[in-house]
Amino acid sequence: MNAEGTDDMGALLAEIREMLEAGGVEDPATDAELIAGHVLGVSRGRVQALAILGGALSEEQAATARELAEERARRVPLQHLTGRAPFRSLELSVGPGVFVPRPETESVAQLAIDALQAVPDPEPLAVDLCTGSGAIALALAREVPSARVWAVEKSREAHAWATRNVAEWGDGRVGLLLGDLSELEAEGVPTPLVRGLAPLRGRVHVLVSNPPYVPNEMVPRDAEVRDHDPALALYGGADGLDLVRIISRVAREFVVPGGLLVLEHAEVQGRAIRELLVADGWRAPATHRDLTGRDRATTALR
Repeated sequence: MNAEGTDDMGALLAEIREMLEAGGVEDPATDAELIAGHVLGVSRGRVQALAILGGALSEEQAATARELAEERARRVPLQHLTGRAPFRSLELSVGPGVFVPRPETESVAQLAIDALQAVPDPEPLAVDLCTGSGAIALALAREVPSARVWAVEKSREAHAWATRNVAEWGDGRVGLLLGDLSELEAEGVPTPLVRGLAPLRGRVHVLVSNPPYVPNEMVPRDAEVRDHDPALALYGGADGLDLVRIISRVAREFVVPGGLLVLEHAEVQGRAIRELLVADGWRAPATHRDLTGRDRATTALR
């Protein structure tokens, strides 16, 4: 502690790093700086500068930072503690009940963004299924200002988070619907989701999804995922592809000829997804790697 009632930034960061390292957090130094930045309301870069310059926190701020660090050491996701998750140029609201967007999904969004930007229509149309927090849908709308985007989510809890994010970032160009994708295959059942998407049939230029794709028996090792991400957003049946199969079938009713389907998936699922897409009538399936070099998304043409 420095002057009366203050804590040295550098010493506090070192203390928090040790706590997080003992808890098995993957990158304790980064998380320590992000926790301190959240408490102070400043950027991570500013925290680093304060540590070098001998900056200090008030006793109350330091106590708050330690409390958050204790929770993080118990593997509560950092995004649940701060209430925010970065995704491309966005800062999304997240918390219990919604899947925390991951950096690898940014490359999936890029595939959809590139395709939307290439559409000659002055107002290209995109749909994001299993939207969760709304991350992909909102990235598309923000980075392709001429686009209209619709997002669909099954979970009421996740839909509530997406509603907050659409209100903050949607710019009036993102529609959000609550419903189960299986409703789109039910004959003659006019649910709100079916009615809401009906005007989009045969008009969508890009349909993208990060569906639940973890096989039911493959429980994730990371405590943050296993214990805090909602099961509804993780597990996709015996082989993880139950929702992918539904999306492949229903998307053909919505995507224009020549339009693009973009699916996120696990590293080992590319071949199986390409085969099922071909069986459903999609053309030119291709699997793409993320920035870590892992297979992350498969695209196909209508």
